[in-house]
Amino acid sequence: MREVTPKKIMEMKGREKITMITAYDYPSALLADKAGFDIVFVGDSLGMVVYGDENTLNVTMEQMVFHTRAVAKAVKRALVLADMPFGSYEVSVEEGVKNAIKLIQAGADAVKIEGGADHEKLVRKLVRMGIPVMGHTGLTPQRYLRLGGYRIMGGTDEEVEEIIRDAKALERAGAFAVVLEFVYADVAKMVTEEVSIPTIGIGAGPWVDGQVLVWHDVLGLIDFSPPFAKRYANLKEEILKAISEFRREVKEGKFPGKEHYWTRG
Repeated sequence: MREVTPKKIMEMKGREKITMITAYDYPSALLADKAGFDIVFVGDSLGMVVYGDENTLNVTMEQMVFHTRAVAKAVKRALVLADMPFGSYEVSVEEGVKNAIKLIQAGADAVKIEGGADHEKLVRKLVRMGIPVMGHTGLTPQRYLRLGGYRIMGGTDEEVEEIIRDAKALERAGAFAVVLEFVYADVAKMVTEEVSIPTIGIGAGPWVDGQVLVWHDVLGLIDFSPPFAKRYANLKEEILKAISEFRREVKEGKFPGKEHYWTRG
């Protein structure tokens, strides 16, 4: 068992900020674990940042299992969390259970499900089976078609009530934490105070129990980032510079140099 468990995450509420970052392969997961993150998250955002899709709706269970297995091999300390992709749990509780088991068998320590009250029965079933669950409310990208796009949530009384209702349903069902995505900061603060489980924000302000960002946004690997992300590096330019230099040296006959090859003479 890894050092960081769902129980430890729950105990951090109100005491220590929870840190979470996405990772989709072995080398990035190694670095995330070495950096000391509490949660390494195999998100369905991989559909957009790894596979180039316009949204997360085309991500399959096979993709999630494949990437979860790679990440799980690298992580020794952090909790490994895997997303349940669109279509893997909405049809029935039985289908959701079957797919959650696949992610756990691939090496995840817990699964994340978008939505709250709509999936309370599934969350309760998984928890009783021994599968830890993190919920997700506010902006739920898998429902962006219904929501009218990727927009900030909590602007109306009805949306605030729905967000709080989802968080409380997840708490009641036994979820160990809930992601609050792209909601007004004062709404996230309200939710954080209303529930006993940790809230992890992404675009939800400072008054939550933890923060999560996407790997590619943090490192500046892609051109577009959501407005709530902070770019801590510009690796896209550094990588482009490095591979361009490699190409140039090959064209000019400068690589490989004598220190990079061997002869028998």
